[in-house]
Amino acid sequence: MLKIFNTLTREKEEFKSITPKQVNMYVCGPTVYNYIHIGNARSIVAFDTVRRYLEFLGYNVKFVSNFTDVDDKMIKEANREGITVPEVADRFIKAFYEDIDAINVQRATINPRATDNIQEIIDFIKDLIDKGYAYESQGDVFYRARKFEHYGELSDQNIDQLVEGASEHVGDSEFDKKQDPIDFALWKKAKPNEIKWDSPWGEGRPGWHIECSVMSTKYLGDTFDIHGGGQDLEFPHHENEIAQSEAKTGKKFVNYWMHNGFVTVENNEKMSKSLGNFVTVHDLVKSTNPQVLRFFLSSTHYRRPLEYSQANLQKAADNLDKIKTAYNNLKFRLDGAEDATDIKDTQAQVDKIVADFTAAMNDDFNVQNGLTEIFNLVSLANNTAAQETVAKNAANVILEAMVKLTSILGVNLDEDQQDLSEEIQQMVDARDEARANKDFATSDKLRDQLKDMGVILEDTPQGTRWHIND
Repeated sequence: MLKIFNTLTREKEEFKSITPKQVNMYVCGPTVYNYIHIGNARSIVAFDTVRRYLEFLGYNVKFVSNFTDVDDKMIKEANREGITVPEVADRFIKAFYEDIDAINVQRATINPRATDNIQEIIDFIKDLIDKGYAYESQGDVFYRARKFEHYGELSDQNIDQLVEGASEHVGDSEFDKKQDPIDFALWKKAKPNEIKWDSPWGEGRPGWHIECSVMSTKYLGDTFDIHGGGQDLEFPHHENEIAQSEAKTGKKFVNYWMHNGFVTVENNEKMSKSLGNFVTVHDLVKSTNPQVLRFFLSSTHYRRPLEYSQANLQKAADNLDKIKTAYNNLKFRLDGAEDATDIKDTQAQVDKIVADFTAAMNDDFNVQNGLTEIFNLVSLANNTAAQETVAKNAANVILEAMVKLTSILGVNLDEDQQDLSEEIQQMVDARDEARANKDFATSDKLRDQLKDMGVILEDTPQGTRWHIND
């Protein structure tokens, strides 16, 4: 039985989808004015892992994640470069796909863009005005936050204590237009040289919060199963989404709210573009194995903070190497192996590990406890590979389980290794010959040379194995 920590109730709740074996899920996507950084990637990977596990449980997941492609930052970047806002968006959406592909994130079922939904946004705002939840003021439209009875419940705040301007997306210039300081913008009047659209309130563009309300309900319905995002989105963004959506539809907006923890750097400081302490995925995958980065991001419980450092990246690399080495060593033993008549003991061990892994992940996607079970599989794989004779069908049961469980974390154990060049193969063969002749000085020298070239050798009773050092 899967339980999810619901930010709204601050409790773990049994998960029940609205439609059996179907999960409708929305995750706030990036504002596409720059490359995504590790903090952005943490959220992307966390919810990709959630999605993969739901699919492992047998759910069909409709996964929607938006692009905010009109925004103050987008306009500023376009003006700085002397190009249009759509041109900025197109460039960084292309980069976004390249980056998430590199770290093995499944693409969303739908990635809607705010600018493709302007008419729907205008219609949504008109409905809120008609219902008395919004008002026009000097070309802007604002939402009456105090009118919504449950405002502040998601972030557990008293409405009388909320401070105007809690979001960096809402500027102080709006203050004198508002009926109440906590009201927030649904539509912004166009300023000179800004991208704009016609509306009943004059030329302008949508506010940030309204975009996600419109796109999530458009593609997933008035009420859907899961809404995710970073902890920094609880207030005001997700709080405002609830207020807008439920005021319009009169229905519960989302059944389960999930928020991932921050990525921190030195002195426990949150990583963010505004602080200038970020590292982009685009740059990092040039110097770090993308699978190591993916494993680093996915191997900590999604609600816990994650400290980014070279030491922690190296720890992730070492742990991933243990998993892949065990997998490849056992796979190596398949050559020449024959099926056994009875593999009940191996099957029972694997079944228990998979069941314990499932129990761990059913506890609010507890990947750290799940990893304990993956390493139990690693031990089983190592013990099996070390046997004098290996049963092919027993080995395959272990290998299949390793692939199945690690794939939930986005790890591809069958990633193709690089081909050894003829020169390197000759060096490996020469080393094997030197070892056979007990010429250990030559053997060690060749091994060190190969290591300097990034080729790691593993001597097994069945022969020499190799892999490229990550």
